[in-house]
Amino acid sequence: MYRFLLTPRWWGINLFVVLAIPFCVFMGTWQLGRFEDRVQSHEQATKQPDPSTRAAEPLDELLPVDKVTSGRPAVATGTYADQFLVPGRELDDRRGFYVLTLLRTEGGKALPVVRGWLPGTAGSVPVPAAPQGEVTVTGDLQASENIHSNGVNARGGLPEGQLGMISAASLVNLVDYDVYDAWITLPEAEAGGAAGPDDALKPVPAAAPQGSGLDLKAFQNLGYTGEWFVFAGFVLFMWFRLVRREAETARDVALGLVPEGGEPGVGGAGEVPGASGDGGAAEDGGAGGAAEAGGAGEAAGGAVVEVGAGAGAVEAGGGAEASGGAVQGSQGSKTAGTSHGS
Repeated sequence: MYRFLLTPRWWGINLFVVLAIPFCVFMGTWQLGRFEDRVQSHEQATKQPDPSTRAAEPLDELLPVDKVTSGRPAVATGTYADQFLVPGRELDDRRGFYVLTLLRTEGGKALPVVRGWLPGTAGSVPVPAAPQGEVTVTGDLQASENIHSNGVNARGGLPEGQLGMISAASLVNLVDYDVYDAWITLPEAEAGGAAGPDDALKPVPAAAPQGSGLDLKAFQNLGYTGEWFVFAGFVLFMWFRLVRREAETARDVALGLVPEGGEPGVGGAGEVPGASGDGGAAEDGGAGGAAEAGGAGEAAGGAVVEVGAGAGAVEAGGGAEASGGAVQGSQGSKTAGTSHGS
């Protein structure tokens, strides 16, 4: 009954199932691993002390930025150079912009420094000037932003002097010197340079490193895990259903309920035996189109009796003889009538 599993069509179906189920299980396991990594990173971050409470270290000793060094205080010395405004940034539920100034270090490489935040629209609000001369700054270290970072404007088209993303890849096209692949944010407002309290730069708190908390992406990984395992179960369920349907069809063909290569009720299935014949005669010899279906044989038998009444009693199944007797009787009557007329 299950020989159909060895046909070329079923070889293709079986191969698909054999490849699809392990793939779905692998993808589900991988997504589950991503979720577990995020949970572990979150637990490690909660156990570690606040990075901002640690002692400041030279910038070069904390690079490259990772989940461990992100947020750590870094110290750098140099002179402020080019300045850019980063619009579309929120602080305390207010919309404003960052003031980003590049600090040229002794080696010539520049470190992006977010000196603070101002409310309003970039370009229409006066910005306090950066300190002159050589300065030593201490700020919380941050990794370069990407298109998935909060507040990033990756569309471009910003006015001159404005920047949509704080990253070395964006700044290297705007300045003619090397830029560190990191930036720092000052934890305290700079002294002086503001005309009033509303004009003072407000410190921008350091953000947690990406992938270190139980954010929406972590629960998306968990949701994808369930989806892949559901796909694997669905493939297996459909395979069993197709096998069962094919086996039932093969059994019906073997029992003669369905003609080979046909469907129930199609291709001659369900015909009444003996329903065809010359003059509608039944296989059992019943005259007058006698048939077995629906009691038609009894009605036809009665008709045969009436037709052959002069020839003798007619039994069921002896319709041929009764019919012959009736024919002879009819011919005898016709001959007698002819003689009498003459």
